[in-house]
Amino acid sequence: MPKLARQYDDRYYSSYRAVSNTSRTSSYGYSKEVYLDAIYGPSKIEKPQPKLVRRRKPKAKKKRSLLQCLVVLGVLGFVLVNALSYSFNNITRAMFVPTPYQEIQTDMYDLSFPTYNYLSNTWAFGHRGFNFSADEKNAQMSPLKENVKMPVLTQELMRLMENYKTVKPAVFVWDYDTQNYVDINASEIYATASIIKIPVLIDVFKSIEAGQMSLEDTMPLTEYYRTEGSGSLQFKAHNSEYTIDELANRMITESDNSATNMLMAKVGSMTDVNQAIRDWGLKDTYVQTWLPDLTGTNKTTARDMATMLYNIDENDKFLSPESRAKILNYMGHVHNNRLIHAGLGPGAVFLHKTGDIGKMLGDAGIVIAPNGKKYIVVILANRPHNSIAGKEFIVKASEIIYNYMVR
Repeated sequence: MPKLARQYDDRYYSSYRAVSNTSRTSSYGYSKEVYLDAIYGPSKIEKPQPKLVRRRKPKAKKKRSLLQCLVVLGVLGFVLVNALSYSFNNITRAMFVPTPYQEIQTDMYDLSFPTYNYLSNTWAFGHRGFNFSADEKNAQMSPLKENVKMPVLTQELMRLMENYKTVKPAVFVWDYDTQNYVDINASEIYATASIIKIPVLIDVFKSIEAGQMSLEDTMPLTEYYRTEGSGSLQFKAHNSEYTIDELANRMITESDNSATNMLMAKVGSMTDVNQAIRDWGLKDTYVQTWLPDLTGTNKTTARDMATMLYNIDENDKFLSPESRAKILNYMGHVHNNRLIHAGLGPGAVFLHKTGDIGKMLGDAGIVIAPNGKKYIVVILANRPHNSIAGKEFIVKASEIIYNYMVR
C-alpha cells in the first residue's frame, strides 16, 4: 500500500472510530489493521528488533602489591624455617648425637629379621633347644678334618679368577683320602639361593628319625605355600596332596620352592631349621625368608656346606644309614647339570644341589670319579645379575679341580 494513502486512511479510520462509538450503529468496532487490510490487503508488519545489550568488560584483577608479596613470602619462609629446625632438632641430630640412654640397645638386624631369634620347635637330647649360638663342643655334626692346603690347585684356581674380574667366588675342596683342602674365601658369608634346601632336607630327616613325622605323611598344597620360581608344584591343583617323600624329592631334584616352604612348615618353620643348624654346630648358615629368596637373605659359607655334605655322607652318628641313602639318592638325580657337573669327566657321579638368584650362582656336592677318587667341592659365585661369566667360571673351575684330583 502506498505510504501516503496509508497515512490518509489512518486519519480516516480515526474519524470512523469516533462516529462508530458515538452512533453505536455497530456492536463492535474494527481494529485499525483489520480496517486497513480490508481495503488495501494485508500489509507486512515488521517485528520489533531486540534491543542490543552491551556486555560490560570484566574488571581486571587487581595486581598484588609488592608489600603483599613480601608478606606472603615472609610467612612461608617462617613456616619453612621452623619445620627444618624441628626436623633437625628432633630427627637429624638424633642420628649423630649419642643417646643419653646408653643402657638401651637396639639391634637393627634383629628388627629386620625377627624370626632369627624366635624359640624353636627342634627337640634335641629330649628337650627343646633354646640356644641360638652354635655349641661346637656338643655339636651333632663332625667337623671336617683339614690336613694341609693344596697349593698347586689353589694357584690354578687363583689364575682362573684373574680372567673373571667381575666374579667374586668362594671355593672349598676337600679330599676324602688325604684330607687336604682348598680354601678360597670359604669362610665368607654368601647368599645360599636354593642350596639352603640341603639343611632343610637334613632337618626333615632328623625330624623323621625323632618320630615327629614319616615319609608317608601327606600335606595339601595350599595357596599359602604356592610360590613362583623353580619347581612344578606351583602349577598343580589347589589342595592336591603330596607325601613328605615326594615333597623332599621335588625340593632337591627340581629345586621346587613350594615344596621347600611346605617342608619347612612341617618341621616347625624357619626358626626350627635355624635352631637345628645351631645344634649341628654351624654358626654361619641360617634361613631368613621363605623361598624364593630373590634378595639373598638366606646365608651360608662354602665351609658350612662342605661340613653338611660330609656328615650326610660319612657320619653314622648324625643320620641313620637309611636316611643318608635316601638323601644321597635325591641329590644324585638333580636336573640341573650345567654347573660343577659340566666340568667333570665322563662317568663321574655327582651328588649335589645347585642355587641361582641372579646375583649369586652356586653348586655344592660330592664327586665320585670312575677311578674311585672322591672329594667334596663347593663353589659360590657372586656376579653381575645373570652374567654368563658366573657359569663359565664354575664350569672351568670344576674342570681344573677334577683334572687335578684324578691325576
